Amino acid sequence: MSTSIADSVTRPPLRPLVVATVALLIVGALWLGEQVGPVQGALLIVGGALGLVLYHAAFGFTSAWRVFITERRGRGLRAQMAMLSLAVVLFFPALASGTLFGQPVTGLLAPIGVSVVFGAFIFGIGMQLGGGCASGTLFTVGGGNARMLVTLAFFIIGSLLATIHFDWWAALPHFAPVTLVDTLGPVGGISSSLALFALIALLTVMLEKRRHGSLEKEPEAPRHGGSRWLRGPWPLLFGALALAVLNFITLALSGRPWGITSAFALWGAKGAQWLGVDPSAWAYWQMPNNARALSQSVWYDITTVMDVGIIIGAMLAASLAGRFAPSLRIPVRSLVAAVVGGLLLGYGARLAYGCNIGAYFSGIASGSLHGWVWLIAAFFGNAVGVRLRPLFFGPRPGAGAARC
Repeated sequence: MSTSIADSVTRPPLRPLVVATVALLIVGALWLGEQVGPVQGALLIVGGALGLVLYHAAFGFTSAWRVFITERRGRGLRAQMAMLSLAVVLFFPALASGTLFGQPVTGLLAPIGVSVVFGAFIFGIGMQLGGGCASGTLFTVGGGNARMLVTLAFFIIGSLLATIHFDWWAALPHFAPVTLVDTLGPVGGISSSLALFALIALLTVMLEKRRHGSLEKEPEAPRHGGSRWLRGPWPLLFGALALAVLNFITLALSGRPWGITSAFALWGAKGAQWLGVDPSAWAYWQMPNNARALSQSVWYDITTVMDVGIIIGAMLAASLAGRFAPSLRIPVRSLVAAVVGGLLLGYGARLAYGCNIGAYFSGIASGSLHGWVWLIAAFFGNAVGVRLRPLFFGPRPGAGAARC
């Protein structure tokens, strides 16, 4: 057993922080249930579960794409395909019927156009420079990564800036939203989606075997039994399937799939109001749903509540693992990358109608073709971002990266 693995096993849980984070989730859920409604309280708990899964399974989109681009290792991408496979099987029948357990449900659909392609492309660059995606930024912040606080701050600023120009981008050439659920029906949509996921997984297998001769195996877990499930790390495939189930629970509770970055724009707009700027004059904030969110407390916003839950859940996971130890020692070039990456992430997410969760995961789970366009454009953006990383992190592979 290596020293690093031994250290991870012997490091004790941070019991006071474990108690504090559990109490925060419970008290927060009860308070939201009283002030807003029981669904909002339940969504905080779901967000906490998402943060726990993301951290314990180290489920990252950014690192999975980077490793495939640079090393042709596809284990992370295959896990994403498994996640999407379960998601479409769960989502498509419910979206076709329009209800789930008596609750009206709709998918996350968006137009396909210039803004989606450009937004996803620069988001992909931002993933590699910022050190994380949208979900990765939140769970690594919760896990105690101080650098990612900088990425998150500029993610919010970039999101706000995009709302200023959103109407201009939205007016560029585009097609109306297209959904496989309506076009092919639930059975046809599921079949075609599963075929595409299998094709992508097969391609990663072929390329990985061509480069390395064999497929990468899951690292041996440093813990076993109940200790592993309590303190991590969890199998990557388990994390992938758990995220799909939790997204489905989100659909059942809120009536729409999991999203992350619309809350960042809202937080930025609320901050602008506090500074004396009036975002309500911008076209983005005049849309009915956005105008209502801007006029209400942020605790009425589903995405805000779940984002906060993710941070708390990841903090709980890091405390259980004994790994919550923030450090402010951040190299200057890495700090610059966090600023640039955060701005690209925020601006790109708004133009593309979502991020790796709202556009890619939940978009494809909704049958929206814009999710597939997002995937292609963001992948090319990641390829560019990987080439830019040495300017900020040096030549060592993976230097300066978060676990995403």
